[in-house]
Amino acid sequence: MSAAVAVPEHRLLESPNSRSIELFDWLITASTNPISNASECDTLHASLGIPLPEMTFGNNFLTLEHRPSRWKYTFTADAALGAVRNGELQEGDGGVKVGYAKEWLQSRTGPSSTLPMPATIHAKPYDWTYTTAYTGHESPDSHLSNTSWNPADVNNPSHAIPMAELMRPDPILFYAEIPLFEDELHDNGSSNLLVRIRVMPTCIFILARFTLRVDNVLFRTFDTRMYHSFVSQPPLVIRETSGWEAPYDRVKRHLPKRDDLTPLTDPTFIAKILTTLPVEVSQKEGANTGWRELKRDVSIAILN
Repeated sequence: MSAAVAVPEHRLLESPNSRSIELFDWLITASTNPISNASECDTLHASLGIPLPEMTFGNNFLTLEHRPSRWKYTFTADAALGAVRNGELQEGDGGVKVGYAKEWLQSRTGPSSTLPMPATIHAKPYDWTYTTAYTGHESPDSHLSNTSWNPADVNNPSHAIPMAELMRPDPILFYAEIPLFEDELHDNGSSNLLVRIRVMPTCIFILARFTLRVDNVLFRTFDTRMYHSFVSQPPLVIRETSGWEAPYDRVKRHLPKRDDLTPLTDPTFIAKILTTLPVEVSQKEGANTGWRELKRDVSIAILN
């Protein structure tokens, strides 16, 4: 049994729509609000140039501020949606077609059909699945810091997220879930981005997870994990990003109960299956979309 972990001095702050924690050199704030109203959506739509997800939480955010270095890092819906392809999909974007589109088209244009082949209309000149490889971003006033991201040293243990530490039953001093957007893709599946943070006596851990389900086509997950140990010297932040995808049926066959499809709506279940599939399936072949994010990257930032 591990020794009890001492709880450091800290201060919790709370308002109707936000919660913060101050400890050591950090100020962390999570704000959760109702979905954006019509006026806010109009403004965001004009800024981004793409139709917004059905549920856009434009006022939600998570911000981490390291006071000595003036480094400030944020997760927001507008920045996440700004990373969605606006325009015709390019190679590597991982474009997806709905499962029944081909059959629907063939039924109307096949040899036995009296209907002509319809003209091609670019009705959705953006990625309608809202796939985003958003990893958070430095806040504008973070330019005062000299911090930058660099590739991690695979031979340096301090450049890896210590999963054993995160699995310990340490006290949780601060926890928040911050949804940024969600959409049901015109009843063809689901697309959503959720950010979670927990602060323990020894560290900060963040998981930002994008999950895509296109019924009868594929599942896709993009995770951003961030970790900081309060005892790291100099102060170090680790950021690990990973993307996985697989054909719909390949994930479906792992259902605990064949007739219960409920787990296929659970991002945690989807991620569990995708990450336990052979790498050749989930990070090389994927669902044959050519998505460029089927990989794992680790970078570090030293807070000067």
